[in-house]
Amino acid sequence: MTASSPFDDPDAAGLVAKDTPGDNAAPLSISAISALLKRTVEDRFGFVRVRGELSGVKRAASGHVYLSLKDESARLDGVMWRGNAQRLGFMPEDGVEVIATGKLTTYPGRSNYQMVIDRMEIAGEGALLALLAKTKARLEAEGLFDPRRKRPIPFLPQVIGVVTSPTGAVIRDILHRLADRFPSHVVVWPVLVQGQGAAEQVASAVRGFSALPAGGRVPRPDLVIVARGGGSIEDLWSFNEEVVVRAIAASTIPVISAVGHETDTTLADFAADRRAPTPTAAAEMAVPVREELAAQIAELAYRKRRCALRPVQLGRERLEARAQRLPRPEVLVEARAQKLDDLAERLRRGLSDRIVIARDQLNRSAGRLSAPLLSAQVRHARQNLAAVRLRAEDLTRRIDHARERLVALDRLRLQLDPRAPLKRGYALVTGPDGHVVPGKAAAAALAAMTLEFHDGALTVAPTAGTGPATPRPPRSAPKPPSATQGDLF
Repeated sequence: MTASSPFDDPDAAGLVAKDTPGDNAAPLSISAISALLKRTVEDRFGFVRVRGELSGVKRAASGHVYLSLKDESARLDGVMWRGNAQRLGFMPEDGVEVIATGKLTTYPGRSNYQMVIDRMEIAGEGALLALLAKTKARLEAEGLFDPRRKRPIPFLPQVIGVVTSPTGAVIRDILHRLADRFPSHVVVWPVLVQGQGAAEQVASAVRGFSALPAGGRVPRPDLVIVARGGGSIEDLWSFNEEVVVRAIAASTIPVISAVGHETDTTLADFAADRRAPTPTAAAEMAVPVREELAAQIAELAYRKRRCALRPVQLGRERLEARAQRLPRPEVLVEARAQKLDDLAERLRRGLSDRIVIARDQLNRSAGRLSAPLLSAQVRHARQNLAAVRLRAEDLTRRIDHARERLVALDRLRLQLDPRAPLKRGYALVTGPDGHVVPGKAAAAALAAMTLEFHDGALTVAPTAGTGPATPRPPRSAPKPPSATQGDLF
């Protein structure tokens, strides 16, 4: 026999609710039963750790993070308030397997339960590597790791900016290495290199260096080194954060990433312009060795001097070689000296012979220049002069004959003067060159002619197609010369 329930009594059902005799349980409100349920769940599940895969991750404008944790067959909603979300060591994304720590509670507004997450960590190194690969693929698809974006490192930066912890061994290694190789001006931007807020500080430092103005109070670096010592993947995770990668990719200053040891690789290494296996290697990449530069400059100076002196040396060698092929000066002079001696001897003999010949001629002439002979020649010449008689009529006749010849030549000049006929109406035709035009054919070939009259000159041009010239009347024959005209010549 089973106990009966008020709900089993068919008479108990009615239109209006009635109190059942002996029932002291008053009906509960929805809020009351929701509060009871909430208190029961929170008391029973006040601290839980849940492992699952993130899904539907959403960050509200208030800073709260809403998400779901799921496995193969179940799903649990979760919320992470802003204070706890700001302390997250990674950026939650869909598909990441995590271990969440918090408590279960109910949400009366939707009649469901959810987990209030206080702390959330990636579930193991495998899940962390999976998140790293997923983030790398997404950023690589955006072109942040494109090799064409890489910029060359300046050969000798004047100012080097270092983003690292100011208290670690990294900054000391970098400073010592720079001092050994090439002392430079170093500006350190102190940051956290792991833990909560490290990624934001590193990204802010990289952006801060790029924002420095040239010539400001704080010198703008020519090169930035982002450095951190070695550690586990969790220790280096800040340099895998998207905010750090984007800050390095957007830097206007070339960046060297020196995070961890040689085997450690972060996303910051892919975004940087150069990756250094260690912070010490980053310092070696940043500057050359001063002693090597000095030696190289000295070598170049030596080679420059050699290049400058080489033509002189070659010229000296060629000059010496050619000088050796030249004959000795005494050899060149010997033949000339011998010829000079020969000519001197010939001159001496010639002068002696000339003196002998001249002496013979003088002796012969001296015989003809005797005083009696010269006196006889003078007397003969005086007799010939006395025999010559100069008569006046002979001189007058010769003068008259010369005068007549001169008068005849003057008359001939007047007759042959080409400008004499101009006074009788004739004209003298000359060309542009001043020469007399001899005929019609020569006149037709000229562009212009000058007609000279007795009272002036006139320039004319021949006209083509003129008719035949009118025949001129015959000129009267010249009168015969007078019988009294003398001989012109």
